[in-house]
Amino acid sequence: MEDFFIMKEELSLIAVIFILVVADLFMSPDAHKTKGKAKLNTMLPVLLMAIHTIINFVPAPAADAFGGMYHYVPMMGVVKTILNIGTLVIFLMAHQWLSREDTNIKQGEFYILTLCTLLGMYFMTSAGHFLIFFIGLETASIPMAALVAFDKYKHHSAEAGAKYIFMALFSSGLLLYGLSFLYGTVGTLYFEDIAAHIDGSPLQIMALALFLAGMGFKISLVPFHLWTADVYQGSPTIVSSYLSAISKGASAFTLLVILLKVFAPLVNQWQEALFWLTIVTITVANIFAIRQKDLKRFMAYSSISQAGYIMLGIVGGNASGMTSLVYYLLVYSVATLAIFTIISIIEQRTGKVDIDSYNGLYQTNPKLAFLMTLSLFSLAGIPPFAGFFSKFFIFMAAFEAGFHLLVFIALINTVISLYYYLLIVKAMYMNKNDTPIVSFRSDNYSKASLVICMVCILILGLAGIVYETIDKFSFGL
Repeated sequence: MEDFFIMKEELSLIAVIFILVVADLFMSPDAHKTKGKAKLNTMLPVLLMAIHTIINFVPAPAADAFGGMYHYVPMMGVVKTILNIGTLVIFLMAHQWLSREDTNIKQGEFYILTLCTLLGMYFMTSAGHFLIFFIGLETASIPMAALVAFDKYKHHSAEAGAKYIFMALFSSGLLLYGLSFLYGTVGTLYFEDIAAHIDGSPLQIMALALFLAGMGFKISLVPFHLWTADVYQGSPTIVSSYLSAISKGASAFTLLVILLKVFAPLVNQWQEALFWLTIVTITVANIFAIRQKDLKRFMAYSSISQAGYIMLGIVGGNASGMTSLVYYLLVYSVATLAIFTIISIIEQRTGKVDIDSYNGLYQTNPKLAFLMTLSLFSLAGIPPFAGFFSKFFIFMAAFEAGFHLLVFIALINTVISLYYYLLIVKAMYMNKNDTPIVSFRSDNYSKASLVICMVCILILGLAGIVYETIDKFSFGL
């Protein structure tokens, strides 16, 4: 029984899911289509998610459960809190989309599926055994495919769902094949035991390569990124934001943990692999981002580029890299969610997602244009916004680990990324538009999500206590 109580985040989230399932079952069928009750239905998951985040905000002491299959350290609690905050913002963003009068979807299903994927990410993060890791991975991936295809009557969502599930199955197959090689050579799937039996045999090198390939699909590293732009474009905007911020963050942290704990004896091999993957990912994504005309495809390539920067925190394999990685994930998530919130607001009002439609946005919706600019500046790493400090710390971690050339190439690509982020700013402030997006007011839920994101973008970089607090938990994996 004590083992269960160690999993307090998971138990709390399961309780939230159970309450939402019961509430959804006992709601009348018309309640999902009634505008007056849609607000109440949004309030319940938002309130439950806020309570869940607050009661799990302070990380618990390190502990193991079920013979070490479940492993918990305070840093994992910090990551889960970041995922919780991001999911709460997602729920606020989703209100306007889910409460459309022409929708044929049920709100309850969206919230339940989203929380099921979050539960899978929890298990991935705290896995101490590859069985728990794989169960968590699939628990996060399968409901995600349903979310991608959620708006099946619009925007090629069903096609995007099919692409996502096929690529997810293929990547999981590669990863599982690699784990079979690993198990065949070491005879165990416990993280703590595997490292002691790794001797660098060809099968173990193959296992590492297949594992990196499988995780590369999840994080959208080049050349495993080909699904990303199509899925982001076809998915509902809310789901694209969830894929970009929450799912990527959980997968990146899990990759770091497994590389440090399981493949530590092969550090030279995976550092070299990540070196080249990072260079190719950042460069290719930046080049393709410049060519995009659809904002969701643009954000897809932006997220691929950001995945390359995230790898800078992993490649060093040290405590500094872990701290900078978690801090980067926090800052990247809030900036990305802010941009997707604005894209979703405008899409729901006008149906437009192409960059040209944003020409002259400042003239009709100056507040949205200004908030979009701040978020883009943060992603680009312009001071004094939080994105500048997150990039500085992650570059510093890689530089201290001796990857000077990698940091130099990443800095050059940062200049390129500044160019294509400024293209959107230019469109909003300088380009003329004979038929600009009309002026309108956003709903209160969207405003709340933007307030949370903007506070983080403006404060996180200046409040050094955030980075220092994360750094205190960066030991003892």
